[in-house]
Amino acid sequence: MSAIFPKWTNAVPTIGAMGALGGLLTVVVGTWYYATPDFWEVGYMPTQPGEGFNHQLHAGRLGMDCRYCHTNVETSPEANVPTVSTCMGCHTEGMLSGSDVHRVGWVREAYAEDRSIPWRRIHKLPDYVRNFPHHVHVQAGVSCYSCHGQIVGMPVVFQAESLSMGWCLECHREPEKHLVPPDQVTKLVWAEQEWFATPVHQRSYEGVTASELLESLRQAPPQNCAACHH
Repeated sequence: MSAIFPKWTNAVPTIGAMGALGGLLTVVVGTWYYATPDFWEVGYMPTQPGEGFNHQLHAGRLGMDCRYCHTNVETSPEANVPTVSTCMGCHTEGMLSGSDVHRVGWVREAYAEDRSIPWRRIHKLPDYVRNFPHHVHVQAGVSCYSCHGQIVGMPVVFQAESLSMGWCLECHREPEKHLVPPDQVTKLVWAEQEWFATPVHQRSYEGVTASELLESLRQAPPQNCAACHH
């Protein structure tokens, strides 16, 4: 009696199992790569009001310190957005002329009308995460560059890092790789070109090494869940 099915059909279960496994691996790898902050959040750059705030000009060419605008960054968990009156400290009449006056006209209008500028937030953590305590990190010597990238080269600020839990834990597990002398936290160009460009074991600033910076902390950064989550 002849066989009902051809002999090659014996391989169908094996081929099906291999196909299912390949499909599962594709889904896992795709999710691992695409469904992460590294893919969806890095590079986020919302459109800002007016002509925006050009960090490349203000912090880069003009050399303004981050703390002139973000005045509470050393004493508060929040790196506050500056008020319009802070902007007007530089953009009062008589300080600019020509096209510069036109470019900041919308700032002056907001000041004259006593209204705030609705800046769009770029760096935002999930609601189930406590606010990132800027003052704690700044006082510990975590450079602005470590989290925000080379701000002085950004005409329009974008999110440079994922801000994911794994990214935070990497820093907490090996903080010496990200610490700079506390008085140099806003020196972004120096940090990138000199400090972080030097191997950790060779970093030294005015006689203070990276390991000594780590030892100067009262305790190692926490890695328990309650440190960051409600």
